[in-house]
Amino acid sequence: MSKTPLARAVALATLGASLTLPGMAQADFIGDSKATLELRNFYMNRDLRHTTSAQQSKREEWAQGFIFKAESGFTEGTVGFGLDAYAALGVKLDSSDERAGTNLLPNAFGDEGPGEYSEATGAAKVKISKTVAKVGGMMPKLPSVSSNDARLLPQTFLGGHLTSNEIDGLTLHAGQLKEQNQRDSTNFEDLSVNAGGGIRGFTFNGKGNVGDDFNFAGLSYQLTKDLTASYHYGELEDLYKQHIFNLVHVLPIADKQSLKSDVRYARTTDDGHSNIDNKSFGAMFTYALGSHAFGLGYQSMSGDTGYAYINGTDPFLVNYVQIGDFANKDEKSWQVRYDYNFSAFGLPGLSFMTRYLNGDNIDRGPGISDGKEWERNMDITYVVQEGTFKNLGFKWRNATLRSDALGELDENRLIVSYTIPLM
Repeated sequence: MSKTPLARAVALATLGASLTLPGMAQADFIGDSKATLELRNFYMNRDLRHTTSAQQSKREEWAQGFIFKAESGFTEGTVGFGLDAYAALGVKLDSSDERAGTNLLPNAFGDEGPGEYSEATGAAKVKISKTVAKVGGMMPKLPSVSSNDARLLPQTFLGGHLTSNEIDGLTLHAGQLKEQNQRDSTNFEDLSVNAGGGIRGFTFNGKGNVGDDFNFAGLSYQLTKDLTASYHYGELEDLYKQHIFNLVHVLPIADKQSLKSDVRYARTTDDGHSNIDNKSFGAMFTYALGSHAFGLGYQSMSGDTGYAYINGTDPFLVNYVQIGDFANKDEKSWQVRYDYNFSAFGLPGLSFMTRYLNGDNIDRGPGISDGKEWERNMDITYVVQEGTFKNLGFKWRNATLRSDALGELDENRLIVSYTIPLM
């Protein structure tokens, strides 16, 4: 595995901190520790129906992942110290030069790549009262930046993250990310903007779509037991600044009935070396009735460009789904969704989801007609609830995309995962 100087420094700092721990009170450090090993078997097939015979027509690969995560507790005292560790190994089970490029493995069309790849990070953390600061490897899950875990191994970052819960109902976040390791890579690299297949309307100068550090801050406050409001700020230096607002309300209607409203608005502007200018509005309403859930969503893009977010991450958009994000310049899209939990039939752990999205009004450039696209998804999931194989999970994800922007794609993902608690 290749490591940048920053990655090596983080690893050495974590090792140095671990050597000092034997002299400290370690009751909470050991007693509150936890570690898991996830075994993740992943098959993916993407039929590229829009390509010509001279281009790649299919991506199909199968791989096995081993994901180790460990989190210590904190040493006793006013200031507590702790350590986190992450290591992962991906093993190729089936691939070829003609079928590479699913993002399960570090390869591309024409080169099936190595038989295995690995990655590891460590992090040191400190706690005072209800405030925790962490420096090193991390997988943030915030509206401004959310690590992607939709392939064999997760996306990771190097940086610092402070989380505070000193006031009941209020959570504060602040930090900086310096580098990222993509889900199909072993190398940490500079942060960049997702170019969206070239139809976001972005233009860059200087270093192209590569930025410097990503600075973030935000707060989430539970106004009532049913209403939560949040604001998050993200800045990829030189490229964009983003303000994200979110309201989530759950209205109890009757026994086993509720209506959830999730409303999101984001304003994104350039930071000197791009033309990024976007207003994003999205709303998702979900009516739950017993084991059923019915969802209806709407998303609108306006401004001079599409929506901007760090390459490889999950954008905070209601219409971001299995393949598409429906976040192109001027695009308007809607979604209908249905979920069912089979526990009502005596099959706990079995669930089903299907949704359909349709987008139009995509600005594809001067002299080109507006683009359209639609996507259909289906997920079937089963997780063993008890016994020797408790938490053994099976998932089938199916998607169909027809897009003037991204082409015609048919996709299947089969995932078997099993998480073993180690302590």
